[in-house]
Amino acid sequence: LRPIILVNGKFMDLVLYHYVHCPYCVRVRMALGYLQLSYQSRVIDYDDEKTPTDLVGVKMLPILVHKGVPLRESLDIIKRIDRKNTLKNDLPISSAETFIKSANNLIHSLTMPQWIYTKEFTPSAREYFIKQKETKRGPFKQLVAKSDDFIRELNPHFAELEKRLKPFFESDEITIQDIMIAAHLWGLYVVPEFQFPAKIHQYLQKIKSLTRFNYHQDYWS
Repeated sequence: LRPIILVNGKFMDLVLYHYVHCPYCVRVRMALGYLQLSYQSRVIDYDDEKTPTDLVGVKMLPILVHKGVPLRESLDIIKRIDRKNTLKNDLPISSAETFIKSANNLIHSLTMPQWIYTKEFTPSAREYFIKQKETKRGPFKQLVAKSDDFIRELNPHFAELEKRLKPFFESDEITIQDIMIAAHLWGLYVVPEFQFPAKIHQYLQKIKSLTRFNYHQDYWS
């Protein structure tokens, strides 16, 4: 791909192909915001297999096209754009990965049935998403019926996370681990029955402010 020309005639060196809901895509958007890098946002329908496959040979997002060269894998993208290592990308990330892995199944069981009714999903994309995800997780209706159980099971994970905020994750400054954790937790804001503990909410809102993150408000309002 060649860099895309905007209406005002300026070239954009960075073009991000992404889903609005995807936590791995949110990672990159948060990093771009924190690093104050301008980019063109291209939200792709979930059932669009052609666009990502044409770019990187497989259906996966995010993809960041940098000066015409497509990059994939969220953490690799962030390392590439964070030339000054502002987010401490060389830190061990096993602690953040362990937390995400422990809570992710519960988070997705709560969020996936809600994501599909946002403006991001066309009817065909919704059908495609449901078919793919229900194969692994079971009917979304059953997941919604168990929401209270999932929320209750998340409480110990949040209690553990609170202990590790200093005020950022195991640090007194924002790092790549905060981007990873915040990106995966953020989707819970769309779950009607869910409310973050106050300390976690404040932590996420601090990350939001630092990364200039708005979650594509046009898709959620």
